[in-house]
Amino acid sequence: MAESIKILGIDPGYAIVGYGLIEKAGGKLRPLDYGAIETSSKLSTAERLVMIEQKTVEMLNYYEPDEIAVEELFFNTNITTGIKVAQARGVVLLSCAKLCERLFEYTPLQIKSTVTGNGTANKTQVQFMVRSILRLRETPKPDDTADALAAAICHAYTVRDVKRGLK
Repeated sequence: MAESIKILGIDPGYAIVGYGLIEKAGGKLRPLDYGAIETSSKLSTAERLVMIEQKTVEMLNYYEPDEIAVEELFFNTNITTGIKVAQARGVVLLSCAKLCERLFEYTPLQIKSTVTGNGTANKTQVQFMVRSILRLRETPKPDDTADALAAAICHAYTVRDVKRGLK
């Protein structure tokens, strides 16, 4: 019987952190849960980062993933937003590294290429493939959730051997 592993995909953000938990057994993928951590724009930067850290730790303790796949930062043209997203991503990475030894990072290009076969795929194409691969009835919302599931799928298809370690 094939070993089963739980993979948590995370799309880190400042306003929204998308997450998606899948199970990989042999070559089959099954969605277990997905959603988003959302922070209010009424909170200070520090308060939002604390909330992201607390909710990420709660999520990790609840799901106990075997492996975590985090999307790397795609830097947009708004430097202020980019810095805040980078800060939130740092909080997520630190929380994950403390609680799970198997932490992997993937660029948006790697994720899109693996999930759709096209590194320049748009959000709609990624969402369609996430729905198709995981046999979901509806597209996960918000978009960050579908992106997190795509990161988990990318990891499931990228790392093949069962004797994995820190990458």
